[in-house]
Amino acid sequence: MSSVFAFPNPVNEYAARVTAGLVVLLAVVTAASGSVWGLLAIAVGFWLRVLFGPRVSPLALLSVKVITPRLGRVKLVPGPPKRFAQGIGAAVSTTALVLFVAGAAPAAWATLGILVVAASLEAFAGFCLGCVIFGFLQRNGLIPEDVCEACNNISLRRS
Repeated sequence: MSSVFAFPNPVNEYAARVTAGLVVLLAVVTAASGSVWGLLAIAVGFWLRVLFGPRVSPLALLSVKVITPRLGRVKLVPGPPKRFAQGIGAAVSTTALVLFVAGAAPAAWATLGILVVAASLEAFAGFCLGCVIFGFLQRNGLIPEDVCEACNNISLRRS
């Protein structure tokens, strides 16, 4: 059963960046169209990636199986911080969806804007805000060190 909910470790950073770029594209189209279905798709996509890794999410599959292999680049990074970042994306996108359904559309679009900023940082600058938060929490003992050995052992990060 644990293999069903497995998340890859390590993760190809370029695949994560492409997926983030696809999230940005979908979020911008969603905001421009004012579509609740787009908000639902974004939230479901994040939950699928958190729970099952890239095996089920349409955006992740497009990224991992189609786009990233054509780039021909691989940079392996630890998986747990990326999963944590997906969890933050799931929380933020679900919040935007709930706000929209509750009739607070301006708050929903502002919340989606936060997601666009974070995903844009990942996609275009290679800066994973969720990963930085993960590192802060791990350094302060809120996430146990054994969750990500490579995150706290510099010799493992190079291999």
